[in-house]
Amino acid sequence: MFRPAAILAFCTLLGASGCKGCGGETPTPDAGDHAQTTSLTPEQAARVLAKVGDNTVTLGDYVAALEHMDQFDRLRYQSPERRKELLDELVEVELLAQEATTKGYDKDPVAQQELRAVLRDAMLKEARSGAPLPADIAEADARAYFEAHKADYKDPERRRVSLIVTKDEASGKAALAQAAGSTAAQWGELVRKSSIDTQAKANVPVDLAGDFGIVSPPGDSRGDNPRIPSEVRAAAFEIEKPNDVLARVVKSGEKFYVVRLAQKLDAHERTFTEAERAIRVRIAQDRAKNKEDEAYQSLRKQFPVKIDEAALATVKVDPRAVDGGS
Repeated sequence: MFRPAAILAFCTLLGASGCKGCGGETPTPDAGDHAQTTSLTPEQAARVLAKVGDNTVTLGDYVAALEHMDQFDRLRYQSPERRKELLDELVEVELLAQEATTKGYDKDPVAQQELRAVLRDAMLKEARSGAPLPADIAEADARAYFEAHKADYKDPERRRVSLIVTKDEASGKAALAQAAGSTAAQWGELVRKSSIDTQAKANVPVDLAGDFGIVSPPGDSRGDNPRIPSEVRAAAFEIEKPNDVLARVVKSGEKFYVVRLAQKLDAHERTFTEAERAIRVRIAQDRAKNKEDEAYQSLRKQFPVKIDEAALATVKVDPRAVDGGS
């Protein structure tokens, strides 16, 4: 029997990190004898571990639950007692799922959407089957990718920026006057005293106070930093050497910034050896994505899609709405 509520509850259980303790000495079939559901014969997979009302929990269900866990969680179920605990939880899930189905919770739009998401993930996993792992990528393919995308492996000069943020220019100029020639520790104390940034008083070593992270030169999208305004980013590349402070206050929006160059990272062109691992991962991801796209295209031919644009246009999104209706 296909039970959407049971599937959703089952997936919720599998996502849980812990098990409720329970006693009991009822023996449980040794699921540890079967490492994978694929190693079970149909007869073994169909073996009933527990009857719950008119439904059952089979050995196949049980082993699938174990397989879904990561290897560290799975280690917890090596003893018969712990395996019995897991079976008890599967029984509890089935009990709740049956009652939820009786109450019609499985017809709830959110439950239906979550079920579709579970089924989607299962289909995408099937679509990706056979896609190579990074280690399976031929070296010739990795080298060809490297030669075709060399520009992606030329890292520009990058700079770590430390800032004092003020609400007006006068405050910025006052902080700038004190910042000239300061050590990293003195600069950090000044940040804590003068900056209005919410992170200015964070519990970090004083010489790291005011750190806003790294940026690359203006125009390089790989070096975007959402915390650093474009005007400040450009100003950071006017500073000659690390630990220097820009001789002027930089305005961006309604705020003013005192800019210090905390670190300079030289431009670097990565070799194939340095880039190989990342390239293999990228190629493997691309090939898996291609398999997913092929599956989507095939399904669109099998199940034609028609969209009612007029109905879609009637949807209004209230950004103030929160989950639960509060």
